[in-house]
Amino acid sequence: MDRMRADRLLSLLLLLQNRGRMTASELAAELEVSVRTVYRDVEALSASGVPVYADRGPAGGFSLLDGYRTRLTGLTGDEADSLFLAGMPGTAAELGLGADLTTAQLKLRAALPAELGERSRRIQERFHLDAPGWFRDAEPVPHLAAAAEAVWERRVLRVRYRRWRGEVRRELWPLGLVLKAGIWYLVAQAQDSVRSYRVSRILTAEVLEEVFERPAGFDLAAHWAESSRRLESSRFAGEAELLLSERGVKLLPMQFGAVGARAVAAAGPPDDRGRQRVVLPVEPLPVAVHDMLRLGTDAEVLGPPELRSAVARAVAELARRYGTPYATPGDPDHDTPGGPGTDGA
Repeated sequence: MDRMRADRLLSLLLLLQNRGRMTASELAAELEVSVRTVYRDVEALSASGVPVYADRGPAGGFSLLDGYRTRLTGLTGDEADSLFLAGMPGTAAELGLGADLTTAQLKLRAALPAELGERSRRIQERFHLDAPGWFRDAEPVPHLAAAAEAVWERRVLRVRYRRWRGEVRRELWPLGLVLKAGIWYLVAQAQDSVRSYRVSRILTAEVLEEVFERPAGFDLAAHWAESSRRLESSRFAGEAELLLSERGVKLLPMQFGAVGARAVAAAGPPDDRGRQRVVLPVEPLPVAVHDMLRLGTDAEVLGPPELRSAVARAVAELARRYGTPYATPGDPDHDTPGGPGTDGA
């Protein structure tokens, strides 16, 4: 019997042990096979001495003899690894560990005393982790599996990577993968420094035969926390003074997160029109202009002068583009050759 079928038979057995009576359709959905395959697998289990019983009728299904419990609950290496992603089934699937995680959870639950098994089931029913941010489709990461393989096996990864300034080729020592707000990052050593690479920007990836030695004492979580702190501290280039409407005060935390919330908390009292002055840390000028435009008419930039001037130029350009209302053909004001607003004869 091949390993894949053996794993499936064990999963079927553990499903019946953990959940009680299940229909062929329910088992097929859990195991991602056809109903016919379920019937064949049940026959194989019965032939091997497992007391599986079939009840006919609308309320029927398959079940185990009362009191029967399997002792085949040992975890494989991949299954044990997958347990660290038990709260993130989608993440496990992206890494190619979805089936391992399902089987590992079934084995773990089968090994628990009845009271603890029921408690773990209730926790799973009541808590769910959804990592990606709102209103954002997950980034395509076609080379995530290759990156994960290189991390697991300590193999050198040759990549072609898209940066803002163009494409580069690198041979990386992959040290770990980080999922931040639904975005995957590969932390890897390259040219004697440890850097982070956004997995969605990897254009090609080849796992080489060459094995590398991880730096002694490298701590992925500590490295990520420190690099995140450095990024946060270097992110802002200055501060902007804004005059916000009542709606703008509510928008600031929504648009800028904790930075916006702190700015609102430190704001002065509202004036007679309900507007408040706030001081907001901002990124370099091009990014800051874009951020200010996101607030629309609910914010006025009071300073610094270069930011106010840059926003004014951007607004003037928008007004130039949208200043003439669009008219449909046939409208007297619609521009046609020789018509209003042209140099036609």
